Amino acid sequence: MRRILEEANSEPEKKLAGPRVRPVPAVTRSIAILRLLGASPSPLGVKAIADELDLVPSTCLHILRVLVDEELLKVDPATKRYSLGPGMLALARSALKRGGFNDVVQPYLDDISAKFGVTAMGVEPSGLKHMVVKSLAASELPISLHVELGSQFPALISATGRCVAAFGNFSTDELRSGFDSLRWQNPLSFDAWLKEVNTTRKRGFGVDRGNYIAGVTVIAVPILDSKQHMAFGLAAVGLTDHLNASRVGMLATELVDAAMELTSRLPSLR
Repeated sequence: MRRILEEANSEPEKKLAGPRVRPVPAVTRSIAILRLLGASPSPLGVKAIADELDLVPSTCLHILRVLVDEELLKVDPATKRYSLGPGMLALARSALKRGGFNDVVQPYLDDISAKFGVTAMGVEPSGLKHMVVKSLAASELPISLHVELGSQFPALISATGRCVAAFGNFSTDELRSGFDSLRWQNPLSFDAWLKEVNTTRKRGFGVDRGNYIAGVTVIAVPILDSKQHMAFGLAAVGLTDHLNASRVGMLATELVDAAMELTSRLPSLR
């Protein structure tokens, strides 16, 4: 990344709010390119990337070449289109396998998945931006939800989103703004969703029965920090036909018990 940083040092610095924070334009542009290509369903050419991010094409090309050289991106020689490279996967795997929460939560997920025939996940929220899957125990059920380590979902979606809203320090306006950007297969109104958030806060777990994905039930519980805010979460995903009210109750109890044990170990999970 040396060339990116050298380019950044040649550009004027601007003052930002906060102590000792200075803009590094080339790094910011590099991150924007990585995020754009990560979200794109297909590879993109220089012009498409430059237009989307409002970059000068020559500057965009320079950064792309450096990212390819670092293996964070790859380019198809025939089409001259760019996509994420193997270096990104290596970085992601390193981050996900660094221990802490991932290692401690895995036995709980394995046990819950085997006991109830569900896919169990350990997740970590990032404010109201997104939720990242940190640990996973997959079932063999034909659930139409493709999940793998590192998968990201909107922070407020499904049962985990109800937990984020219930156990986060967010205003109603912030929640409404985040909710309005969500996509559900069976949508519910903001007011109805907010009532479910309040119910989640009272009973300590959230349930999504087919709103996010038709025919799929998701149950989630928060792992709280010292301020009673959601630091991590546990979620179980199964077919609605296999999860009647009684079974949902048993699974929720199992998740809550696991979350309470993990909460007591939270300082060591970071």
